[in-house]
Amino acid sequence: MRERLVVGNWKMNGALASNARLLDRLASEWRPSEGRSLAVCVPFPYLGQAQAALASTPIAWGAQDVSANAPGAYTGDVAAGMLVEFGCRYVLVGHSERRQFHGESDADVAAKAKAALGVGIVPIVCVGETLAERDAGTTEAVVMRQLRSVIDALGPELKEIDLAYEPIWAIGTGRTATPSQAQDVHALLRAALAKAGAPDVRILYGGSVKAANAAALFAMPDVDGGLVGGASLDATEFLTIARG
Repeated sequence: MRERLVVGNWKMNGALASNARLLDRLASEWRPSEGRSLAVCVPFPYLGQAQAALASTPIAWGAQDVSANAPGAYTGDVAAGMLVEFGCRYVLVGHSERRQFHGESDADVAAKAKAALGVGIVPIVCVGETLAERDAGTTEAVVMRQLRSVIDALGPELKEIDLAYEPIWAIGTGRTATPSQAQDVHALLRAALAKAGAPDVRILYGGSVKAANAAALFAMPDVDGGLVGGASLDATEFLTIARG
């Protein structure tokens, strides 16, 4: 049985004092039950703080991006090996905001996933469609194109990733895919993963996940947890989601 994973994505938010309060709450109050795990993906400057606060807890931490390149002349980028030194278990790759605002292609995302796996970090590979693509009926074509690039690049290593379906039209908008809408896409992704020899890859849902809707989403057979944005900055809300 796949273990449920709930991951907080702080995005470009945080400050040392507020981070300390949030991490302290999580560390002191999270008690994992069987089959449930919790993690946070924080901005690069706060990886050391997350490591110090969570190292003796069952909560994992990770980064929000990684370079596909080995260390070298890539000013502003962060190599996968650097993340290892901060104890990262996870890294987000291909988040819609990276694709949209930084022009990352499907091939870029696949290369980043491969770089993370090369140092033992689990990439959480994000896929999802825009509102225009959903309205045009091309959701399946879009997410399958994005996933196919990763399948082709990783081969047998595909089994080691986590996947996140994040409908772009539901990120930060307050709109959320209904449980059945999420399940439909997750089932499609699951079938493609199974065909590629990786049926047990976890598929998280991301898109305005809140305490009010988490339980219904997580009840779907192919929804294995959540990638939580703004709600992960509120300890009470985030813990409620994780326990849902």
